[in-house]
Amino acid sequence: MRTEDAIRLVATAHGDADLFGTDAPARRYRELVTALHPDRLGAADPGVRAAATDALMAVTARWRGGRGAELGDYVLRRIAYAGDLADLYDVGRDRLLKLPRDPADNDLMAREARALRRIAERGDPRHLPYVPRLVDHLPARDPATGAERLVNVVAAAPGLHSLDEVRLAYPDGLDPRDAAWMWRRLLVALGLAHRAGVVHGAVLPRHVLIEPDAHGVVLVDWCFAVVGEGAVPALVPGHEDWYPAEVTARLPAGPGTDLAMAARCMTWLMADRAPRELRAFAAGCTRPKLAARPDDAWRLLGELDEVLARLFGPRTFRPFTLNP
Repeated sequence: MRTEDAIRLVATAHGDADLFGTDAPARRYRELVTALHPDRLGAADPGVRAAATDALMAVTARWRGGRGAELGDYVLRRIAYAGDLADLYDVGRDRLLKLPRDPADNDLMAREARALRRIAERGDPRHLPYVPRLVDHLPARDPATGAERLVNVVAAAPGLHSLDEVRLAYPDGLDPRDAAWMWRRLLVALGLAHRAGVVHGAVLPRHVLIEPDAHGVVLVDWCFAVVGEGAVPALVPGHEDWYPAEVTARLPAGPGTDLAMAARCMTWLMADRAPRELRAFAAGCTRPKLAARPDDAWRLLGELDEVLARLFGPRTFRPFTLNP
């Protein structure tokens, strides 16, 4: 059965008889799972992948009497987000289960778990909300294929939006006064990680989440992190030009790697609205050589505050909305 046919069948079925037939329902169930499974999709269009994932969960839930697909001790309710290499499922109790699409990425899932554990153990408790909290890390065998995947379960927070969404809402560029609090809080997240000996390795707009009302920031997707010393293990496809030279050259990364990518995120967000002083500040963070860049997020935060004070005066709370 083709994936497209399976998606169509799930969408149009009015009941179990339509979906599974009456002669060999177990065989039809296995055919549907095989056709819709992530391993079958390869580099499929994201829309097709999302439709197939939703259809697979609907098939599994109906086969199990509406309870939902199970993975270990977790019941997968729905797909909440599609990440770079994994899909995140709502498993209840304000938690998300991160399931890699390809078992070959198990090592990256292990990297994320190690990075988040290190930050939780060594980081300043006051700043831990700036990164996801790891709830569980476990192997899970796929009942359809027998493949074993490493999954991470993280605590979820409501009302978060990526910087990609912010840029879509402000296509002509974000007001620098709004970008200021996002930049400041991103530096806090990086300062927390760097003091714990962790480099994020993929500070991209899609990985920086904001909470507009309370001005919160959460830095997510730590699968590309470096704990201790070493090179960033992989690049997010389609974002190769966002990375500093040491990453593309597979050379050791450092705090300056993250600080350069953070500055790039913020100048991209402000676009032509970035004042000269902030463009100059960002240029100092993005020098070609890692050794020439700042390497202390906390010191850099103090320097950013000085620039902001000269530009805008004393800090005041500025309400922010994604609906300008």
